Amino acid sequence: MNRLILLGFLFITVYVNSQDIHWSQFNDNPLFQNPANVGGFQGDFRFIGNFRDQWRNVSVPFQTFNVSIDRKAKNFNYGFYAFHDQAGDGKFKTIEMMGVVSKNFKITSDSTHVLSAGINIGMNHRQVNTDAFYFDSQYNGYIFNPLLPTNELFQTDRKTNLNLGTGLIYSYNLTKRHYAKIGLSAFNLNRPNQGFYQDVIKRDIRWNLQIKYCQALNLHWDILPALQFSKQGQYNELMIGSSIRYYLPGSNENYIHKALLAGVWSRAKDAQILSFGCEYKDWFVGLSYDINTSKLVPASKARGGFEIAVRYIMYRFKPKRIDHRVCPDFI
Repeated sequence: MNRLILLGFLFITVYVNSQDIHWSQFNDNPLFQNPANVGGFQGDFRFIGNFRDQWRNVSVPFQTFNVSIDRKAKNFNYGFYAFHDQAGDGKFKTIEMMGVVSKNFKITSDSTHVLSAGINIGMNHRQVNTDAFYFDSQYNGYIFNPLLPTNELFQTDRKTNLNLGTGLIYSYNLTKRHYAKIGLSAFNLNRPNQGFYQDVIKRDIRWNLQIKYCQALNLHWDILPALQFSKQGQYNELMIGSSIRYYLPGSNENYIHKALLAGVWSRAKDAQILSFGCEYKDWFVGLSYDINTSKLVPASKARGGFEIAVRYIMYRFKPKRIDHRVCPDFI
């Protein structure tokens, strides 16, 4: 009986202590990573979808969906992202919707050095299904009877709050295949109350440091190491690793999205991650799988989570102006 109660409330221990969701393909969810990433691409519009499924071998799968769209504009870049996360036996849901704005500041006229600043503002909603829990009062001394009253009084099963975040990114751009970016972002700046009871439980600020680098090795190969360090209250997460990109025959400087990618990543004290991707013109599809290496291995059997990212970039071509000449009257 105690085991059922423990499993039912396991997600509360994890989430009520202010941990936000995370992604293994952190570079493929740029708006969630740093609001200054809005507009950081070649094109006019960028559409991204992400899906993560984890702990399927341990309990009810934890699943997260994310969609984002952003536009690169002349003065201010702007975008929007939303995610839906569901975890545990109690179907603990987190829904977040954010509007994001950023602006680029050229440190040098040739855009070799650029500083980008961004902010996001939106809504965070959390909800739990208390009917899915099991309690000692439902054990009659012989068997468990879910029809018996729980004798528990829940004041509320949902909470909605305003949420604020901001970020900065410095970019050093030499060529399309040689650049470096370093960013720092902070989320939950207003410390929203996420307590379901009268006690006020402030969500901790999530600090996020990102470093990304790209270097062309030769005509056909690039190396793309990256690092992300997140800190939220007492929780720390370090992601580090690298991908390599191989340009398929026929690729050139004007069509860099025609390549295959493979990478190895590590989440400290938690998982080793394998990633694969494909770029073709304006499309990108990335897949990754977490191999669990934490203390949960006896239950997870090293099976962590599967993740997929899809990106599409749209270009708006302006119609070509055609001037019609009027024939002279004497012709």
